[in-house]
Amino acid sequence: MEFLSYLISGISLGSVYAIIALGYTMVYGIAKMLNFAHGDVIMIGGYISFCAMSYLNFPGWLALILAMVVCTALGVVIEGLAYRPLREATSLAVLITAIGVSYFLQNSALLIWGATPKVFSPIVEGTQNIGGLSVSNISLLTMAACIVIMVVLTLFTSKTKMGKAMRACSEDKGAAQLMGINVNRTISTTFAIGSALAAVAGVLMCSAYPTLMPTTGSMPGIKAFTAAVFGGIGSIPGAFLGGILLGIIEALAKAYLSTQLSNSIVFAVLIIVLLVRPAGLLGKYVPEKV
Repeated sequence: MEFLSYLISGISLGSVYAIIALGYTMVYGIAKMLNFAHGDVIMIGGYISFCAMSYLNFPGWLALILAMVVCTALGVVIEGLAYRPLREATSLAVLITAIGVSYFLQNSALLIWGATPKVFSPIVEGTQNIGGLSVSNISLLTMAACIVIMVVLTLFTSKTKMGKAMRACSEDKGAAQLMGINVNRTISTTFAIGSALAAVAGVLMCSAYPTLMPTTGSMPGIKAFTAAVFGGIGSIPGAFLGGILLGIIEALAKAYLSTQLSNSIVFAVLIIVLLVRPAGLLGKYVPEKV
């Protein structure tokens, strides 16, 4: 029973990682860039929801919607101002810019909300008794939200016109543009979707672990990127699987091995997996044409 409790805790934590990783993998899959400011968009989403619930007395669902709207707009602005001018630049230039955007968002939050941690109120409270296990409602909501988001994203990319445009841009931006696809708008839409997912993850994470500060999104962002690589970056099912497995590994490592070494164990597992499968669990090897 104790093991099942840890397992559910790991799946709940992994669901948060998976939602964040889906944003990472969407942006990388289409724009072929690593948005390391993604973790800080999570933090902004948490603060927006916190302010809406604490100062404006918004219900949890409305605070979540407001956070998604603000983070969606923020993602579009970040893409337009910081990344679009670097569309043809080297990967190193984009990486340095992403780190700069990350520190800008962290320090902006520090100036606006201060360094004192905020205590976040859960968007849903209470627990459910399932087979003798007490599971919090926020854990159930997190797991359900992760599954729904993964399914919706999969259908969106495979069935809709914009989703097909995203897949075309992922394959070849030049050819997609020649076929009449607006590449800039497609990439902006991708950033918007990824940032909205970051807001959802931020609110769910802060509800489950109710402490909010300017650096809240840093480590979850890194772990979610790890999950995306673990599952196969660029693959939506891979991001989902990688996030869930990473959360389970972290929860079991904390329970049975060492709380202090749990992060090291997580990254050690990633290294081992990549040594065996460099493309990740569900990643595909794409031969480079010359």
